[in-house]
Amino acid sequence: MSFEWPWQYNFPPFFTLQPNVDTRQKQLAAWCFLALSYCRHHKLYTLDIMEVQECPVFNHKNIDSILLFTVSNQPEKNTRPICLVMWRRPEEWGKLIYQWVSKNGMVNTVFTLYELANGDDTESEEFHGLEEWMLIRSLQALQTDGKAEVITMDDGKGVKFF
Repeated sequence: MSFEWPWQYNFPPFFTLQPNVDTRQKQLAAWCFLALSYCRHHKLYTLDIMEVQECPVFNHKNIDSILLFTVSNQPEKNTRPICLVMWRRPEEWGKLIYQWVSKNGMVNTVFTLYELANGDDTESEEFHGLEEWMLIRSLQALQTDGKAEVITMDDGKGVKFF
């Protein structure tokens, strides 16, 4: 299924920062919604800042314009700067994961993080393919609620659900 672009995407002022404060706020809200929708559709959880200009959300080939933004923190030496994308809060992901665990009778079961996010049993779930940084934050939210415990295993991290 291909991504459906909103009407604003083909409207040149959408890619040009507007001088009027009220208009700019609406523009940025619409652009933010578009960026999050695009990332959600393509299951993107991180964006490489060095490559983002090639992404159609940030660069419209027919308008000859790029939406520019700045990164406030300097990346660590020898790393590429990335932007974390949260189109769903960790608590929301945790709720989806716990619903799946409960629905399938897997409470009191231990999973590796890989099994949970990439295993065959979760292929049809929305959280399948969730990147590890977001998966851990989601499981930590469940841990705070007393529904899970993130554990260290010989070959990495895992989780037990209660």
